Amino acid sequence: MFTGLVEEVGVLRGVTSGGEMMVLNIGASVIMDDLKIGDSVSVNGVCLTATSLGSHSFTVDVMPQTYRNSNLKELRTGSKMNLERAMAAGGRFGGHIVQGHVDGTGEIRSIKRDQNAVVFEIVPDRGSLFKYIIPKGSITIDGISLTVVNTSASAFTVSIIPHTLGETVLNHKRSGDSVNIECDVLGKYVDHLLHYGSRSGAGEEESSSRISHDFLAANGFV
Repeated sequence: MFTGLVEEVGVLRGVTSGGEMMVLNIGASVIMDDLKIGDSVSVNGVCLTATSLGSHSFTVDVMPQTYRNSNLKELRTGSKMNLERAMAAGGRFGGHIVQGHVDGTGEIRSIKRDQNAVVFEIVPDRGSLFKYIIPKGSITIDGISLTVVNTSASAFTVSIIPHTLGETVLNHKRSGDSVNIECDVLGKYVDHLLHYGSRSGAGEEESSSRISHDFLAANGFV
């Protein structure tokens, strides 16, 4: 699990690809402090596993499923990427619950300055994601824990403070670039609880629906 607080911006030193698989060699410094083979690392919001370590670099494998559903396939030697180690059990929870399981990608429609902030307008590649994207709710963009400012029929906006902009790859993004999107996992669980009964038998559906309603009511959702 991650929190969406980027630790450093790494640089892609090399990439080996074949079909819909990739091996990335990523240059880093901060996260190398205690990184071990087998550890999870968020790379632009995608949970990957460190497979080998160098003095200032590590490698990760990208499998076809990840290749198809993220923007990692667009990376080239020299590309910058957000990096975060998995959260330690005794660590401070500064962002929100981030799994590193990307739900899809989005295209940056516009980037506008709003006094001391920069507002990114993003168009998701899947309209179905909008049920999880709500104003003032949490969202992860390229591994960064952010708050949704507003939504429209086709896009949503997030507002970035100068510190976050300067310490992440968003500082290098332009209109038309793609970003990885992970919606808030809590919303996905609630949605699953509400709709699970529709895939059960008639008796099970009524029971599942009642359990879902009772769960949501007990937790203040209804």
